[in-house]
Amino acid sequence: MSSIARPTRRILLRSGKSPFDVYSLEEALHRDVIATNSGNLIFSDAAHKILETPGTEVVSNGIRTDVNAAARINAEYDAFVIPLANAFRPTFETSLNRLTQLISKLKIPVVVLGTGAQAGLDYDAERIKAIEPSVKAFVSAVLDRSASIGVRGEFTEQYLKDMGFRDVEVIGCPSMFMWGKELNVEKRVPALTRDSRISINGSHSAVRSQGLGAIIRRNHKRYPHLRFVAQNLSDALQMHWRDLSHPNAAVTGMPSHPDHPMFKEDKVRIYVDPVTWIDDLREFDYSFGSRIHGNIAALLAGTPATVLTADSRTLELCRYFEIPHRRIDSVDKDLDPARLYEESDFGPLVSGHQERFDRFTAFLEKNGLENTFTHGDGGAAFEARLRELDFPAGVRPWNEPDIESVTSRFGFLNGRLAELDADNARLRRELAKARSGARTAETKADTAKASAAKAVATADAAKARVSAAKPKPSVYRRARRVVGAPLRKALQNRA
Repeated sequence: MSSIARPTRRILLRSGKSPFDVYSLEEALHRDVIATNSGNLIFSDAAHKILETPGTEVVSNGIRTDVNAAARINAEYDAFVIPLANAFRPTFETSLNRLTQLISKLKIPVVVLGTGAQAGLDYDAERIKAIEPSVKAFVSAVLDRSASIGVRGEFTEQYLKDMGFRDVEVIGCPSMFMWGKELNVEKRVPALTRDSRISINGSHSAVRSQGLGAIIRRNHKRYPHLRFVAQNLSDALQMHWRDLSHPNAAVTGMPSHPDHPMFKEDKVRIYVDPVTWIDDLREFDYSFGSRIHGNIAALLAGTPATVLTADSRTLELCRYFEIPHRRIDSVDKDLDPARLYEESDFGPLVSGHQERFDRFTAFLEKNGLENTFTHGDGGAAFEARLRELDFPAGVRPWNEPDIESVTSRFGFLNGRLAELDADNARLRRELAKARSGARTAETKADTAKASAAKAVATADAAKARVSAAKPKPSVYRRARRVVGAPLRKALQNRA
């Protein structure tokens, strides 16, 4: 009888899904495998690949933070690895606190890869001062279980050091090490022309209030092959289902909105798998915009990219990796990507990559983690396995109700109805059981109450019988009780 060798080490990775999980677009959006932003999968897939070595199994936790799972995690895993982005921000505080509660119950090593603090381009930490107690608790819990904590860049490093932490290392983001020490980015054409294929990306806030909306509109007219790559779950729901229920739907200047001309021209995409995202960007001449991981995806594809930094989290990462960038508040609304392309220099990004990679792997080693590039096959098996899988193409705008698109959507909805019917039947059974149990408990309580009342009545009757059976004192004794004390007092006075 053959036996299957268990990996000598198991690592639990905080991520929306395993790189090898294949979901239909409908299922991926329903499950929210991108954890609201597809950029999360770029760095979690990279971390998965980097940590997968011979004898090591990497398991996704599905992004869930189940504090009650601490005992099981301690028993089944040898380390918990947490790749993070802009985790030190007010809107993430509740999630950060849950992570802290879980980590505080773990007895295994906990390693954080590339977390960041989010502030403005001025690096003013005052706006995140209110969450300092939560940040301190989280970092303290991590450092009790690791040698150091990895941060994105200079701002986050100083932010934590100002709180008194010393074991802080700038390692950037694991996404940039998807190919290990190799990073080949070069201009494929001498200049951008009207026929160039250009990818643009951006957040709702950048479109709404930082001028990106005007930049998109003007370059949509300049470049017929311009494509917008969205990243939010709300974008995907708008594009695939035409669901406008999210507050982001108010930003009609976003190309993912059904009213936008780029939507109507099928010039918008969003991806639920990094492999298809990166593959598509290989066909482009250039990428620019305010999304850091949207542009990192391009760099991983070998496509030149420039980031329009909109806050500290993007700025510090660009500075660390020497990614060409411009502050979004310093560019005019008539920005032409041809000028950005001409000005961009990818030499420092490429030439400094080896040193940054060595720093990253040294951090892993210090924290007891192996990496595939030093201890494995360089990710060859990982990539081969990916290529055997059939991932869905990126989400496209739903403009025409062709039979294929309608069939896939209604097929998913029909399946969901069957699931909901099964769930409802189960819930009805559980409710009936609970009600039956409640009635049984109520009956038992009434019986117990009646028994108690009967016992009290029995005790009272017994007490009465005892009292009735007790002999009464004689006439002499009753008289003595009445006159004894005064008589003794009189006799004492005579003496």
